[in-house]
Amino acid sequence: MDKEQISMENNTDLFNSTDKPSHSESANTAAPLAARMRPRSLADFVGQYHILGEGCLLRRLIDADRVSSLILYGPPGTGKSCLALLISTLTKAHFEMVNAAISGVPDLKKLLERAKQRRDIMAQRTIAFVDEIHRFNKAQQDVLLPDVEQGTIILIGATTHNPFFYVIPALISRSQIFELKPHAEADVLRILEQALADRERGLGQFAVQADPEALRHLCRVSDGDARRALNALEVGVLSTPPAADGLIHFSVAVAEESIQKKVMRYDRGGDDHYDTISAFIKSMRGSDPDAAVYWLAKMIYAGEDARFIARRIVICAAEDVGNADPHALMLATAAFQTVELIGFPEARIPLAQAAIYVACAPKSNASYLAIEAAAQDVASEPSREVPQHLKNASYKGAKTLERGKGYQYAHDFEQHYVKQEYMPRKKIYFQPSAMGYEKNIGAWLSRLRKE
Repeated sequence: MDKEQISMENNTDLFNSTDKPSHSESANTAAPLAARMRPRSLADFVGQYHILGEGCLLRRLIDADRVSSLILYGPPGTGKSCLALLISTLTKAHFEMVNAAISGVPDLKKLLERAKQRRDIMAQRTIAFVDEIHRFNKAQQDVLLPDVEQGTIILIGATTHNPFFYVIPALISRSQIFELKPHAEADVLRILEQALADRERGLGQFAVQADPEALRHLCRVSDGDARRALNALEVGVLSTPPAADGLIHFSVAVAEESIQKKVMRYDRGGDDHYDTISAFIKSMRGSDPDAAVYWLAKMIYAGEDARFIARRIVICAAEDVGNADPHALMLATAAFQTVELIGFPEARIPLAQAAIYVACAPKSNASYLAIEAAAQDVASEPSREVPQHLKNASYKGAKTLERGKGYQYAHDFEQHYVKQEYMPRKKIYFQPSAMGYEKNIGAWLSRLRKE
């Protein structure tokens, strides 16, 4: 018996074993509902159509069994682990799982050694799925780098954190980044309905009568987290005894208890949505920070889009505060950018800071009135020609056409101001108020006009 045969015999268990989850495991009734309902095929996978839709890159790679190193990035409950496990059932490569929260460098080195033997002896690829890869420090990630570079392993990392901040650049450059987004409420509803109907893996063996509003409440409150919605559904169904009619009634009250959040009467596309945002804006305009914070809290609780709220604060800062306090617009814009970077729940803090500042700032709508009046004139009056001395004179031949002739450069004059015509038929649109900093602007303009 030669060395290669001995090596093969010694590694029989290694190469016959697999970490791929079987369908029987997913049907294990002891596992949580979210684990049992993991999709068995791409056709069963709900959501993430921007990367898994027909013709999309990741879908093509999976269908062709040509998955390269990639990082799946997105909030909890969006299907990162499900997608990785689904790939494991569809690929011919060996699949190994590592949880970065409980694994260290020795575990990684053993995995990589097995992968090298598998490649050299069996000519088989190894996919290493590292869940919560952001928990690996730089040294641990560096251990993976040579084998990813050489193709010893195909790395699939999953993380809820921005990989550009938590994964070393060398791994980023060798991986494709796919961002998974929070599930739409319609997708979460579809997942819940599948779980209620599935007799093998789901709750179909129970006689459940689910109130549509109760399911919608789970969809809204779960905030795109399908795992959270499924866990709440399972808790509610299993903890509710059958009624006299023999049915388990999954009501709104049961849904509230199951997901530990009360139902808020707030239709994001209806009157509650528009009435609440209206009250929020008018409270800031009316300089009532307490009311503004209350309506803000209500919108956040009801699951309103943080970017929608931030946009309204920015608009209010420009329309209702304006130049009475120019810092209001700067702070509101900074809050908008911060919301984009961090999301909820932390985003509630910069939103509150910006809303309170705008509410407390001195108010002026002079800028809003100015642009409205000017826009009305542009739309209703004959167009006014640009005065000859203001026309562009930067091209060859402009002098021949007398473009820019007679223009006076303001910085050549005292106080960097010179009186000249800037528009035909002069009309005053901007009329500064006496509020805040705008009072200073008004005094300055008045002084210039007198001179």
